[in-house]
Amino acid sequence: MATIDDVAAAAGVSKSTVSSVFSQKRPISKEVTERVLDAARQLNYKPNYWARSLASKTTRIIGLNMPGESVKFSLFHLSLLNGVLSECNANGYRLLVNPLSGTYLNEVPHLSSEPVDGDILLDPVENDSRIADRLRQSLPLVVVGRPPGDFESKVCYVDNDNVANGRQVTDYLLRLGHTRILFLNASAGKTVSADRGLGYRRSLEEAGIPFDPQLLVHKDPAATTSAFGYSVAKSLLQRRPDVTAVIADTDKMALGVYKAAAELGIAIPDDLSVIAFSDESVFAAEFVPPLTGVKLNSEELGREAAKLLIERCASGNPSVKRALIPTEMVERGSCGPASPGAAGRRCERGGDALP
Repeated sequence: MATIDDVAAAAGVSKSTVSSVFSQKRPISKEVTERVLDAARQLNYKPNYWARSLASKTTRIIGLNMPGESVKFSLFHLSLLNGVLSECNANGYRLLVNPLSGTYLNEVPHLSSEPVDGDILLDPVENDSRIADRLRQSLPLVVVGRPPGDFESKVCYVDNDNVANGRQVTDYLLRLGHTRILFLNASAGKTVSADRGLGYRRSLEEAGIPFDPQLLVHKDPAATTSAFGYSVAKSLLQRRPDVTAVIADTDKMALGVYKAAAELGIAIPDDLSVIAFSDESVFAAEFVPPLTGVKLNSEELGREAAKLLIERCASGNPSVKRALIPTEMVERGSCGPASPGAAGRRCERGGDALP
């Protein structure tokens, strides 16, 4: 097997020049570069990536930690991934995508550290052990979402303004005359669910509408998203015919609401308005009428997160930065004015009357 010394001898250059041609750490003339590469091809020489990484103490790999309920990513995750990849490609970095949950990782014996220069973490939760672990390692880190508690002042992060988003969708439904609004939120403990829930409650408070704890339901982490939307919506809409609007955390959850409404004979948007926090949906064809939603600009979230992380990896600058990516509400056909007769029509179709 050819070595770097063999290539240097064949090309008539020093060993450090061969190293520089492959690492691109310092400029080498085009003529010398071509001579070195030609010698490497003839000798079938390939540089040892990990040996170079050990020597430089870098891998030029960044990690993307995005655990989910399955390995089939949503359009939000795929768009975010595209944004990260675009920055990696522009800056000569590889990407290691880790979709495993923390529970599974803890069960893997003798798990070695990931070979990355820095990490992007999704879905921060209260007391997030992943963030604490990276800080202990002094590993460059960017979080997509608001970091919990004291971590917010210690790590870089990229996020939407989720308090404002919660208020925006609730205000929108209130303007349409809805006063009993079911909010199917993300799992309790996630910072995104806390922020959107806060926005929802503030909107109701400013409108003079008492907060009803029955109408703010957090996703069961053990349930699939669409199954949760279906089961909770079907149960609650039967018991509460006064509910005329639903806010869903994702398009998958909204799909479950649509299914429940269809089985109960509830017309969207005549009897029930539905809105979701989601980008353009991969399920668009299944939403009849089309789903009104919030465009989260996930590709820009990913691009900005990768940009911040690569900047930290390259410079070693420990300063904490944050970026808020704007969102856009896209009105389609799933929301309409609250109908005074909707509750009565639903009772006639089998919904229970309020006690």
